[in-house]
Amino acid sequence: MMSLNSSFFERSPVTGVSRKQSQALRLSVKRPVVESMLNSNSLPERNLSVSVDSAVKDVNAPVAVEVDRSVAEKPAAAVGGGVEDMYGEDTATEDQYITPWSVSVASGYSLLREPHHNKDLAFTEKERDAHFLRGLLPPVVFSHDLQVKKMMDNIRQYQVPLQRYQAMIDLQARNERLFYKLLIENVEELLPIVYTPTVGEACQKYGSIFKNPQGLFISLKDKGKILEILKNWPQKKIQVIVVTDGERILGLGDLGCQGMGIPVGKLSLYTALGGVRPSACLPITIDVGTNNEKMLNDEFYIGLRQRRATGQEYAELMNEFMSAVKQNYGEKVLIQFEDFANHNAFDLLEKYRTTHLVFNDDIQGTASVVLAGLISALKLVGGSLADHKFLFLGAGEAGTGIAELIALEISKQTNIPLEESRKKVWLVDSKGLIVRSRLDSLQHFKKPWAHDHEPVDKFLDAIKTIRPTVLIGSSGTGQTFTKEVVETMSSLNEKPIILALSNPTSQSECTAEQAYTWSEGRAIFASGSPFGPVEYNGKLYMSGQANNAYIFPGFGLGLIISGAIRVHDDMLLAASEALAEQVTEEHFDNGLIYPPFTNIRKISAHIAAKVAAKAYELGLASRLPQPENLVAYAESCMYSPKYRSYR
Repeated sequence: MMSLNSSFFERSPVTGVSRKQSQALRLSVKRPVVESMLNSNSLPERNLSVSVDSAVKDVNAPVAVEVDRSVAEKPAAAVGGGVEDMYGEDTATEDQYITPWSVSVASGYSLLREPHHNKDLAFTEKERDAHFLRGLLPPVVFSHDLQVKKMMDNIRQYQVPLQRYQAMIDLQARNERLFYKLLIENVEELLPIVYTPTVGEACQKYGSIFKNPQGLFISLKDKGKILEILKNWPQKKIQVIVVTDGERILGLGDLGCQGMGIPVGKLSLYTALGGVRPSACLPITIDVGTNNEKMLNDEFYIGLRQRRATGQEYAELMNEFMSAVKQNYGEKVLIQFEDFANHNAFDLLEKYRTTHLVFNDDIQGTASVVLAGLISALKLVGGSLADHKFLFLGAGEAGTGIAELIALEISKQTNIPLEESRKKVWLVDSKGLIVRSRLDSLQHFKKPWAHDHEPVDKFLDAIKTIRPTVLIGSSGTGQTFTKEVVETMSSLNEKPIILALSNPTSQSECTAEQAYTWSEGRAIFASGSPFGPVEYNGKLYMSGQANNAYIFPGFGLGLIISGAIRVHDDMLLAASEALAEQVTEEHFDNGLIYPPFTNIRKISAHIAAKVAAKAYELGLASRLPQPENLVAYAESCMYSPKYRSYR
């Protein structure tokens, strides 16, 4: 037992507790005790607080836990993170005070190094005294809003996008809530920094800029230990996993282990745009080697230095991973496959869609956002989807995924068989137009698009032969929509719809300026990467961005709030329709077929509500009963980056 001398009773004027008593208290609150409290079913996670007063009475007595019933009985908030949301999340509310001790044993210098709880210069005078921060920070106290203003001023001073990316990642590792408030309030400016196109360069240089681990790395060396590795992750209540094997990063190819930048970036958007709490998100990279010679010869490469595993070895590792995720996190954890190569992406989705809650953003997310743009564009050109003819350049994950969702929507609208609706859609790959005479040599995911037609080798000839009204690029090859291609589309259509979807910007099939100039201002254009406004013949044209970030954050939130156990194609159609509904006449007047990102959280809430409603309709929702107002419920479940008050 520790001796109690006179200095032990020198009390803090703020807490009434002496420094040594507080230190003894912190030492007595061991992590297993805290974790057992947090995992208890009898006490809501958000309402736990350590009773300092009772601990002072007897330092060696068990730590008492108070439950603030006035807080526990409050109803869920309407917008921006509820008092008691569906996660049991301790989101910020002005009238609820918490202490970091209820979550982790941290104060003083350690608290400033804890990104989940650090507030930097926003710690109040009382908080600085209560948690031994005085002297560790400059005397000034900043508001949260002033911190955002200061950080944006700092970031704008960097001229190189990768430097801005690094500044944002450093902020995320230091002060999580400031990072998300910054991103939410400046989403249009910062989205190209934290995700495409800048994240592509970040992945290419990930080995050189790597500082702090931001997710789990699972390699071939870990076979038989994957469940153990998942348990190493500090957060236990995981709702969304984004996983990649790095073989097809954007349009950049095989980046191996350095593809981790993609899951990290995607999950940042799940939180900022969809309101999924950060602690419920887990980025994972599966490292099975790389076939990129540059990476293998790079002394700073951070992954396995071997050629990619394939076949049974690859399948066994992925199967162990999928089984371990389900065993550790349960039936309702969403697993999003990201940037897998075609030959694995389709197989994984097909294999696990009936046993796990899985989603492939490259196949399904891209398809959903493009379909939403097409539904919007029809209001400018007229007719229904069935009245149009679609030609794709690119028949990989994105191309075939978009094509299938278009065909599904046409089938739904017209009540014709899916096989018939597919005949409205044509695809061109590296060997030319996909036709029935090539059937035996086609990969399985291309075979549904092999229609009766004579072979056509050249893309331009395919345009002249098929005479499409909609041209969609998903080739991953830049500048393939040449001047002659755009002029041909313009000669066939009064308002040609041209979507250049490949990322990053360098891989875009054409630029916005090229599309508007070569079509003489008549094209309805959208792209995968952002382009600025274009002036042509005295008129300003605003191009939309067919960014998956419109869909997957709200889609994931909808699955979570409904407790969905499987993803159904009708959910993707519902997400597309919900996004298209957010495009107003004002947006159409500016040439936009997507709404601006400034309202992305409200857009995500509407998408989440439509997805959740479809899950309930299909009998795939496990969270019962169904809320009466799903939009309001989705908003109430969204994570808020507001600072919490520490007592």
